[in-house]
Amino acid sequence: MKPNALRIGIDVGGTFTDAVAIDATTLALIGQSKVPTSHDHPDGVAHGIVTALHELLRTIGRSASDVVFLAHGTTQATNALLEGDVAPVGLIGIGSGPSAFFAKRLRRLGRIEIADGKRLPIEYEHVARATDERAVGAALDRFAAAGIRSVVVTEPFSVDDPIGEEHVAAIARARGFLVTATHDITSLYGLSKRTRTAVLNAVILPRMFATADLVQTSIDAAGITAPLMVMRCDGGVMSLDEMRRRPLLTVLSGPAAGVAGALMQEKLSDGIFLETGGTSTDISVIRRGKVAVQYTEFGGSSTYLSALDVRTVGVGGGSMVRIQPGGTARVTSVGPRSAHIAGLPYACFASPDDLRDARLTTIAPLDGDAADHVVLDAAGGRFAITMTCAANALGLVPETDYAHASTEVARAALAPLAAALGTDADTAARAVLDAGVAPVLEVVDRMIDDYRLPKDSVTLVGGGGGAASVTPHAGARAGSDWRIAQHSEVISPIGVALALIREQVERVIPGATDDQILAVRREAEQAVIAQGAAPSEVSVDVTVDPQSNTVRAIATGATELRTQDRTARRTDDDLRRIAATSLGVPAADLQVPRRRTHTSCSGHHHGNGSCASPSDPCGCSTATA
Repeated sequence: MKPNALRIGIDVGGTFTDAVAIDATTLALIGQSKVPTSHDHPDGVAHGIVTALHELLRTIGRSASDVVFLAHGTTQATNALLEGDVAPVGLIGIGSGPSAFFAKRLRRLGRIEIADGKRLPIEYEHVARATDERAVGAALDRFAAAGIRSVVVTEPFSVDDPIGEEHVAAIARARGFLVTATHDITSLYGLSKRTRTAVLNAVILPRMFATADLVQTSIDAAGITAPLMVMRCDGGVMSLDEMRRRPLLTVLSGPAAGVAGALMQEKLSDGIFLETGGTSTDISVIRRGKVAVQYTEFGGSSTYLSALDVRTVGVGGGSMVRIQPGGTARVTSVGPRSAHIAGLPYACFASPDDLRDARLTTIAPLDGDAADHVVLDAAGGRFAITMTCAANALGLVPETDYAHASTEVARAALAPLAAALGTDADTAARAVLDAGVAPVLEVVDRMIDDYRLPKDSVTLVGGGGGAASVTPHAGARAGSDWRIAQHSEVISPIGVALALIREQVERVIPGATDDQILAVRREAEQAVIAQGAAPSEVSVDVTVDPQSNTVRAIATGATELRTQDRTARRTDDDLRRIAATSLGVPAADLQVPRRRTHTSCSGHHHGNGSCASPSDPCGCSTATA
């Protein structure tokens, strides 16, 4: 490891781009920076990434030559799909006879609504044979005339025989089209679901391909020679070249970055991670040291995109308080409207003079909202009472926290609400927090049940700028251990900086033999090595589901320059204590056998036996890894 080596993580959010520098040996946070996300710049978000990087290096007094690992996460793909801001796609179906019938039904994909009033923009063309180059060329001519740059090629059973898709894809690439072949997206059966996933990849491919080129050019110009990685939606990272091929893997990578930070920095084994921003809280599960993943849906239709199981509740640090007025008012709920969206400052961050002569009133923050949202009209203007105000009034926000405010000012802000409720400021603050954490705890309880977590040993870990407004009170109400992650306000870019290269390979193999299972394992292993992982640092979990005949291999690996960061790893005693807590047994009674991996089970397992889906399985047969 070179002296002064740095790992850089950059998280591109909707409003701000955050960057952190991590010591590559000790994994300690060295510094951080924040700049506005550059949506409107000619270079797009790439400009903000480089600006954040330069500002970070300037702040900590380091140079580009010190950077040995650079990764970024982005919401660009997610936002494009949510807003329907996507490119038109040409879909070429291949097949004759019965295959043609099933392929032509894929025209229906254009009916899928991905945003309000916006459907997948698909033009379908059919060819009976992949080798009919005249028909393929004519279809591509029509796409080009329609201004289409991105093409999907699909054929029934291409996961068994991809030659047809590969032939058509090669012709399209030779003509300058960006191409997604369905067998490159997944090797699982299900023509409609496989094609649907490929189309979602293709509609964002032109934008993400251009972004990748701009980012790479900007990073090269900045003098960074370290490999550039991109955050995936399953908590790992991938190479920029892989992102150019499968940009869909970056969708929902924002929440994944925060979970990766909790997993790597906080060394969380069994727990619930609550990442709280100003408007919402993302809730996810970590079980036996692994994140919980599931297939995602878009527009009400399932896909083969494996992403973290993240459930969002509309309660954050800036969520506004809602009351039922009357003789004695009561707090009915908190959120989902936030002070940020309403354009109002937090009352707890005002000065005492600003809060002079404060009078409680209720408003409808935006057209269509109920007129039951509490605000203060005071000498300094109009202010919102928020979850952050209540947490500060009760002294739950540490002085070093991003969201800390004066307890006296926060209590003064709560005083008019307390008077309306007929109580004191502390009780009013608790009523606000009770209402705010109630929907959060409902989701937490469901996830504990879904994943059969050991409830008595589950830890709630809070991250994000609004963590202290939700996690402490939620932990107290649930009777669970809780803590706020170190550097919680930048937990997402920390997760990006610490993430491992990850790849998942799935094959449907009825009655899979040992050799076939090992072949899938090798494919996953070679995929992460090809993206820069050190062979000695690669770990592969292999699972077999006999119900669906699916063989799944998940490989993770560190880059070569990460292999020497041994000082940050757990000792055997630490690992024994964590395992004992997770299993609910005394550490002295724990026996550690040789590592084993599942080769057959009735549900979806990770190689260490932990469940990767809510359906916790029963009997399994195992084989020594």
